[in-house]
Amino acid sequence: MRHTGLLRDHASLVVHGDDRQGIVAAVAAVLSKHGANIVALDQYSDDPEGGAFFQRTVIHVPDLQAALPALEEGLSTSAGAELGLAWRFRDLSAPLRVAILASKSDHCLLDLLWRQRRGELPITVPMVISNHSDVAEDVRFFGIPFFHVPGAPGQDKTESENQIAKLLADNVDLVVLARYMQILSGTFLKEIDVPVINIHHSFLPAFIGAAPYKRARERGVKLIGSTAHYVTEDLDEGPIIEQDVVRISHEDSLEEMVRRGANVEREVLARAVLWHCQDRVVRWENRTIVF
Repeated sequence: MRHTGLLRDHASLVVHGDDRQGIVAAVAAVLSKHGANIVALDQYSDDPEGGAFFQRTVIHVPDLQAALPALEEGLSTSAGAELGLAWRFRDLSAPLRVAILASKSDHCLLDLLWRQRRGELPITVPMVISNHSDVAEDVRFFGIPFFHVPGAPGQDKTESENQIAKLLADNVDLVVLARYMQILSGTFLKEIDVPVINIHHSFLPAFIGAAPYKRARERGVKLIGSTAHYVTEDLDEGPIIEQDVVRISHEDSLEEMVRRGANVEREVLARAVLWHCQDRVVRWENRTIVF
């Protein structure tokens, strides 16, 4: 079930914790008791004998908003208190508010805005923030507020991060770095307190940091790729959501590698944002479970 749009009276339920007998049955019993129809279910256990357990369930409930309090109370008792599971609900009829940070490159940014306008991503975009003004008119063409917050690599980022944090405060559920060529500080990440997804133009963990296409060509690689991952304090080390590659040869110039790589970047970032907004991604240690 890979719907991209908003689903009326549908919700996702994600549970995870230590694997034990009876989890699936117990969760299903709570959902059934409160009139929820299970329309999709995926689960994963890394070790059936005491390992970690993960489950994503999509349910349909007539008049979901009215049913949610009783459902949440039942899950708190059964999944939380009795089974010791962490759990979360997401109303799949409500779009996530996604702020996009960009720099000069526009391919990932405009691709996300285009997909959102076509209804391919279940999101709203309350703002685009950039440390350059190059993409301002393109963003405004989509009817989205654009904010220019200057900042350059190597400079003190405290003031610019403070400005961005004020813009984001209480306005967003997710931040996407669409080739935003700035390193975010740990202080900033803690202050905004929402997930941040980055697109890196290499197949991580290869070629972490700047100029990955140039370094890939110097090494004579035959595959270049792109990686969408959650942002942590450690540069390009966050949990990976999605990756893809394209084959190249010794004949390809750096410009051709960048051009072909940009296509991969767009696709990988769009899939990662979609899956996050559909509540398909569970962060676990420094990796992800993607249903």
